[in-house]
Amino acid sequence: MDFLEITNLNISYPTRRLLVAAVQDVSFSVKKGEILGLVGESGSGKSTIGRAILGLLDEPGKIEGGSIQLENLNLADPATEVSAFRGKRIGLIFQDPQTSLNPVMTVGEQLLETIQTHLQIDTGDARKRAIELLDDVGIIDAKTRFDDYPHQFSGGMRQRVVIALALCADPDILIADEPTTALDVSIQSQILALLQRLRADRNLAVILITHDMAVISEIADRVVVLKDGRVVEMGSPAAVLGNPSQTYTKRLVSSVPPTDRRIDRFPIMNSDQGSATDQNLKILNRWQLQENTGASLVRVKSLSKSFSDESLMRITAKEPVHAVRDVSFEIREGESFGLVGESGSGKSTIAKMIVKLIEPTSGLIFFEQDDITTLEGPALLAFRRKIQMVFQDPYSSLNGRMKIKNIIAEPILHHNSQLGQMDIDHYVDDLLAAVDLAASSRDRYPHEFSGGQRQRISIARALATQPKLLVCDEPTSALDVSIQAQILNLLKDLQEKLGLTILFISHDLPVVRQMCDRIAVLRDGAVCEIANAERLFDAPTHNYSRHLLNSMPKFQP
Repeated sequence: MDFLEITNLNISYPTRRLLVAAVQDVSFSVKKGEILGLVGESGSGKSTIGRAILGLLDEPGKIEGGSIQLENLNLADPATEVSAFRGKRIGLIFQDPQTSLNPVMTVGEQLLETIQTHLQIDTGDARKRAIELLDDVGIIDAKTRFDDYPHQFSGGMRQRVVIALALCADPDILIADEPTTALDVSIQSQILALLQRLRADRNLAVILITHDMAVISEIADRVVVLKDGRVVEMGSPAAVLGNPSQTYTKRLVSSVPPTDRRIDRFPIMNSDQGSATDQNLKILNRWQLQENTGASLVRVKSLSKSFSDESLMRITAKEPVHAVRDVSFEIREGESFGLVGESGSGKSTIAKMIVKLIEPTSGLIFFEQDDITTLEGPALLAFRRKIQMVFQDPYSSLNGRMKIKNIIAEPILHHNSQLGQMDIDHYVDDLLAAVDLAASSRDRYPHEFSGGQRQRISIARALATQPKLLVCDEPTSALDVSIQAQILNLLKDLQEKLGLTILFISHDLPVVRQMCDRIAVLRDGAVCEIANAERLFDAPTHNYSRHLLNSMPKFQP
């Protein structure tokens, strides 16, 4: 029997100029004990539907028609007090546990508050229930951790706390909005296993909102594919993802990095973005191309980094945090070198030391023949020109108050203040063309672009100084699979055309397999294994490497 049934749902957002239809004539249902997956690109209406079920639509959004039937209640009816059911009968798991938990309250206080809001029980019984919930979602030593603050938990443990909060009032249905996107593969595997166990133990209905096809194929009973607010296709994951009938679904599936093999390029269907391979890269006329000999470009020797707060350590007697421990590797000219591992393994800390954003505690870093730990003055400026970074979140890494032309021109002017304005304008246009953006983009601001376009702008800015090494720190983890495929193809094209060397950091193992020639596996700040990418995926030698690969959701489109 269907527990929640959505029929002909229409949701719109009125603006000054037009009425934006966010959800159009959507119908589907979910049964108790079932996991239903909602998939699609950003703007497809996934999260809007989830918020509508909870009565949390952002203003000025409103339900224009249709019904959301929760047994005998129509949640789409303005007369229905949805707030009375939110949390009690319908639980919500947000994407980012860091922002959905109150940093100044212990997790126990937050659980108590939620339990006593929905259930008429005293503080003693509420505390007992809260500890049981923490234990139920896999928090070790729940009685002690009850009094800890969110920052004292890892990302995976914080997500477990958020799930415990969603279960406080014993709801009938859980809406999980991208609950594993920010997590590494081993923690993601634990959270997905937890959702499956809770679904079975509590007969929960679960709506899983995600753009991760591998996750859907692994745990969903049915899947609904959305595009531009409409249902494109629905059915079992095996049928919809294994043998899609609609062009849009085929494009989504083809954009997912396969886990069982390496491919040269991602097929991009019906894309409005071109390819740097297919275009004449005008930037080549300005680029100082050098032949890649395969020689060592970066050498890291016995690198270590510890973080400590001396004033806090005197009070707590805690040891420094050893983020990187005696790490050594080299990156050769023209190759893509990957760093993988769980959160806290030291990936980003190593990258920040290589680009000299933070100083190592000990060890050496050679770029070409220079030990960068000793560079200063003009030598440091010359080094910074040769190495640039592309960050995870393109929105926060771009200055929202600057036009695109000024964002891209800023590093050019910093390293070559003698260039005239006309030369700079031409160079900016060439850089925009290199990342498949029109010259008209130069006079717009970051908020006027999609996430994928903003990441293209970030790449253009990174290329502005003609670097030898491009450090990509989770450059596609915030993007949909189809946009991710475009960015990965772009990076491959630019590397081939410009002779770039790339340090690629990610917790997305299928993406790393597609992008990297060699890979270093990190755990607790130390290197477990360094190997050719295909050898690592086919025959890992270290137990931890095998653990990571076994935790990876398998998807072979």
